[in-house]
Amino acid sequence: MKLASLKGPTRDGRLVLVNRDLTQAVVVPAIAPTMQQALENWEGVHRKLLDAYESLACGGERHAFDFRAALAKGEVAAPLPRAYEWLDGSAYLSHVERVRRARNDHVPESFYREPLMYQGGAGDMMGPRDPVRAITEDWGIDLEGEIVAITGDVPMGATPAQAAGALRLLTLVNDVSFRRLIPAELAKGFGFVNGKGANALAPVAVTPDELGNAWDGGKIHLRLVCHVNGKWLGNPNAGVGATFDLFQLVAHAAKTRELCAGTLIGTGTISNPDADSGYACIMEARLVEQVELGEAKTPFLAFGDTVKIEMFDRHGETIFGAIEQRVEKYGA
Repeated sequence: MKLASLKGPTRDGRLVLVNRDLTQAVVVPAIAPTMQQALENWEGVHRKLLDAYESLACGGERHAFDFRAALAKGEVAAPLPRAYEWLDGSAYLSHVERVRRARNDHVPESFYREPLMYQGGAGDMMGPRDPVRAITEDWGIDLEGEIVAITGDVPMGATPAQAAGALRLLTLVNDVSFRRLIPAELAKGFGFVNGKGANALAPVAVTPDELGNAWDGGKIHLRLVCHVNGKWLGNPNAGVGATFDLFQLVAHAAKTRELCAGTLIGTGTISNPDADSGYACIMEARLVEQVELGEAKTPFLAFGDTVKIEMFDRHGETIFGAIEQRVEKYGA
């Protein structure tokens, strides 16, 4: 299934089912008014949602509407407009190595045995066409293209196998970072707060079966395509270079506490050791330039810039729809 949310009438939005090619959608208030309610009662509504999804695919939903038009008009919210928890890992070793090198830091030995993860803000997950907002460009505005798992309830101490059974949906995220704020903040030893902005999710979240054999071992074996101002930044393969899979990341998050339905778990920035695949964040591009050219040439994002993050299946069809955002000055 493919699911999304429309904005309003509350901050949790309205749940909609979207057909496979993301052209048609239908609201399903009689089944579950919101994504959060669907996740909390997944066993009770899953079959009904699937029946409605199949009906939509066959043209049997007379109240279906044009999803592309709603997306173009900015009416589509994040699939989960606000979440109880957003926990972001850093599963890709090449990203960890490059970014830590920029901070004159090293990769801790424990990283190879246990995931690195931070807890971020999830009270306002941005929609796929909502702007990236910052007060000043001096913060060093950056995109970070990642994959996100949306879970059901997960017990404390869950194994990766148990975590796999609790994984409900997958989507993409732009984990907005303010690079020039991060070093001083992390030097305090207490994690990210100001160094991260409001994140944006892709238009739709999908059940893993929608990915076919590209979903294997808790990883999506497809490329994440990233553009800045229409220029290719990278298309790293999300199935390559991950030290930990999503099952392991969910289990790590649940090591000392239960996770409630609707928890978001991120992979961290998709990154490949092979620089020919480009990058899913500007910081990595700058670090490689610094090494190879003696200076970083790719600028951080400026007001008016645009970013686009998308993933395609092996037939070239978009899976989650695109995150397309413009960078704006907050309050302007």
